[in-house]
Amino acid sequence: MSSPIAVLGAGSFGTCLAKLCGREHDVLLWARREEVALRINETGRNPGYLEEVLLPKTVRATNDLSEAVIGRELVIIAVPSHGVRDVMKNVAPHLDPGAIVVITSKGIETETGLTMSQVLMDVLDSSFHSRIVLLSGPSFATEIAEEQPTAVTVASRDETYAISVQAELSCPWFRCYSHDDIIGVEIGGAVKNVIAIAVGICEGLGMGLNTRAALMTRGLREMTRLGETLGANPLTFQGLSGMGDLFLTCTGNLSRNRNVGLQLGRGRSLSEITLGMGQVAEGVKTTLAVCQLADRLEVEMPIAQSVRMVLTGEITSLEAGTEMMSRQLRAELD
Repeated sequence: MSSPIAVLGAGSFGTCLAKLCGREHDVLLWARREEVALRINETGRNPGYLEEVLLPKTVRATNDLSEAVIGRELVIIAVPSHGVRDVMKNVAPHLDPGAIVVITSKGIETETGLTMSQVLMDVLDSSFHSRIVLLSGPSFATEIAEEQPTAVTVASRDETYAISVQAELSCPWFRCYSHDDIIGVEIGGAVKNVIAIAVGICEGLGMGLNTRAALMTRGLREMTRLGETLGANPLTFQGLSGMGDLFLTCTGNLSRNRNVGLQLGRGRSLSEITLGMGQVAEGVKTTLAVCQLADRLEVEMPIAQSVRMVLTGEITSLEAGTEMMSRQLRAELD
């Protein structure tokens, strides 16, 4: 058995990663609720997420955060983006001094405008900063759990640590590519959820494939524009964490963010939609955070702003589409 791993968060993605890592590692999976941890340990299945998946015997669950991370050489964070700060504040005193911290949460903190790696740097001692690794890319949890071939990006400021995580997690059906552009990978992972809501809205209104293609392409432009302003490499957005994740989230039936948009386009209110969802659609909170960040940086993001106004009830889905098509004409590369 190789290095021990902690997975923080027993949602769909945390559960599928626990299964993935449990092939060759001792894994401790942290669940927020004690009854969930007990059920996982009794049955080998998560009662709330991916219940059909049988976890390896190498995976054990706990609802004690300190127990989850003590002595763990690799700590994977798979909690919703709005919970990352609180969880990691509680985890920080118990981390092994040499641990590599992998963040899979995709989003921007609404209160601060910080990306997830920046939240970690704000919470963790500076000795951990170079060992923060981002994992992102086109990856539905269900398909990872089914061992469907999947490719993702792992990125860190010091690519040595990304390569280390790449070696630990890669297997015949899960392939990791290393990268050193943390900000580009993070912006891609956050903004693609916003664009997926926009695509869903248009599909819910009955618009066709031309509309979807236009939104995805112009959405990629918005993503790149914001990322470049923050210092990202524009080529990152042509890769797995940019175009790859955007394509999957905007077209896949398993996409929660696309589904939120579909229901908005069909006339349901946001409160109705979120009450009926058993899982988090990151794009709802991320839309507000992305727009605040874009306003502060004076970056033009008309698709994101239109989604924001639909989510807040300032305009209807149909009005958003009409306004987008009525904007002043311009050159494509502006």
